[in-house]
Amino acid sequence: MVQERTLPTFNPATTHITKEEGLRLYEDMVLGRLFEDKCAEMYYRGKMFGFVHLYNGQEAVCSGVVQSMRPGEDYVCSTYRDHVHALSAGVPAREVMAELFGKATGCSKGRGGSMHMFSAEHRLLGGYAFVAEGIPVAAGAAFQSKYRREVLGDKNADQVTACFFGDGAANNGQFFETLNMAALWKLPILFVVENNKWAIGMSHERATSQPEIYKKASVFNMVGVEVDGMDVLAVRAVAQEAVARARAGEGPTLIEALTYRFRGHSLADPDEMRSKAEKEFWFARDPIKKLAAYLLEQNLADEGEIKAIDRKIQDVIDEAVKFAESSPEPDPSELYRFVFAEDE
Repeated sequence: MVQERTLPTFNPATTHITKEEGLRLYEDMVLGRLFEDKCAEMYYRGKMFGFVHLYNGQEAVCSGVVQSMRPGEDYVCSTYRDHVHALSAGVPAREVMAELFGKATGCSKGRGGSMHMFSAEHRLLGGYAFVAEGIPVAAGAAFQSKYRREVLGDKNADQVTACFFGDGAANNGQFFETLNMAALWKLPILFVVENNKWAIGMSHERATSQPEIYKKASVFNMVGVEVDGMDVLAVRAVAQEAVARARAGEGPTLIEALTYRFRGHSLADPDEMRSKAEKEFWFARDPIKKLAAYLLEQNLADEGEIKAIDRKIQDVIDEAVKFAESSPEPDPSELYRFVFAEDE
């Protein structure tokens, strides 16, 4: 087991959260967790094919960031681990599940599958199979927001873009090139590194000369922040500050969220590289259990409300599977549609 980094501390007393906000965060994280659990079941039952990368354990990062933005108006750019990003962005669970089943009713019309979720309606810029591929795409979205506002005079163009990627992507050229441009142009973007310690089977510490990714922001004269990615309230506090700066025209932020995936790299990964001790260290820090305990301690929710959300989300997941199973396959006559932009 590699020596764990000292996790940044966060005092929840320094932030304010209402009962409604707390329950919304809890519901969003539970939706992600139960959805991914169902994906594993469906994959092993032969309902899904190809590579499927699950997000279990990292829910606090996605919920903390996306719920600090304006879902449906601000932009979200994902990775190949994109199901939960899509859900948090507002894409209905049934459309995400149908996409995983390769059905025509999926959010990418059955053409994308697990790694290529997309929804123009929900401002989801896509999932990307190649490491770091989405980083320049996200910068493009942020640039058009700034251009519309400052050059075209559209005062409503104050959208912020959140760009998610893993620790492995921080070693790619696109990371450095794009952060440089974003800083030069003061783009309204959050670069969110979900550092789950492993790039497939390669330990982050073995692959990176400077493991503390957030420190790389200083090279670009950019704000860099380290946050406990297993604490949704900590992530939310950092994200709210970064979103406010971006919307005010003060430029980008590099957020390194220290998190952990509870499953292997993909459902085809036997997960033999990580030690039992390491897994147990992180399993004990489950972000969903942590938030539930906080809500109960602060009298923001009771056991009945927590369990009611769990049941509600399970019903949503069950309905999503039924919808996906009963949806039609893409029509073979449309094989060449959506290769290029076209009018519906």
